[in-house]
Amino acid sequence: MNMAEGDTLISVDYEIFGKVQGVFFRKYTQAEGKKLGLVGWVQNTDQGTVQGQLQGPVSKVRLMQEWLETKGSPKSHIDRANFRNEKVILKLDYSDFQIVK
Repeated sequence: MNMAEGDTLISVDYEIFGKVQGVFFRKYTQAEGKKLGLVGWVQNTDQGTVQGQLQGPVSKVRLMQEWLETKGSPKSHIDRANFRNEKVILKLDYSDFQIVK
């Protein structure tokens, strides 16, 4: 991947399955997103999953996807991560990374 491709802005929706509620998953997701310079949001669902949206440079979004799929918060246990609606965007829709209640 060359630099230009890595800098392309993309948006992707995610949903994380497993033991991801009550383990500070949203807080750690927000912190990791901010560390990578991404914007978007994260929230708990009534189904016991965590969902949200990531936006930023492809290279950073890929790192965040890997984090969501394999790492998460220290006490979480991730069964699987679903990513969908990935698309190239011209500008970011958010100014920061929010935890949505």
